[in-house]
Amino acid sequence: MSRIAIPAVESATGATADIYARVKKLSGGRVPNTYAALGHLIPASLAAVLDAQGTLNAGNLSRQEHETIKLLISEKTGCDVCVAAHSFVGKLAGLPVDALHAIRAGQPTGDAKRDALVRFVSHLHATSGTISDDEFNAIREAGYTDTQLAEISLTIALGIFTNTFNRINGTDVDFPSVE
Repeated sequence: MSRIAIPAVESATGATADIYARVKKLSGGRVPNTYAALGHLIPASLAAVLDAQGTLNAGNLSRQEHETIKLLISEKTGCDVCVAAHSFVGKLAGLPVDALHAIRAGQPTGDAKRDALVRFVSHLHATSGTISDDEFNAIREAGYTDTQLAEISLTIALGIFTNTFNRINGTDVDFPSVE
């Protein structure tokens, strides 16, 4: 059970009601628990997340690449809510179930470019400091551009933000269980 009590989404007013309306428009009429909590506590933080996600959606990474990053980071940070969410959304984006399992385990998926992305994001998550030239060259050789490297960074940052908040809150999982 979530630690932070959040009033019913329908009772929201002001900036919170406005951001919930925006989420509903983007998500087919529902407000996921993570977004309900963030929108209640700091509506501007949820607006920033949605704005950043909009920037990424208009960018150069595919939806499958975004979901690969989000699922991997969620697994590595131990966020059950986000693992369930990004497994679900990853399937909707066309990632096969076996690839979703492989991403979570840091194992090969059978797609060389996706596997390079998983290795790169795993390395970034597990280390500190500037990455080596070898790591930089490997992700570039896999076909990622400078702009996409910036998008990878933003995707990781957004994931870590929501993962961390959910871990603090103990946010209730409101997506289907992971297979």
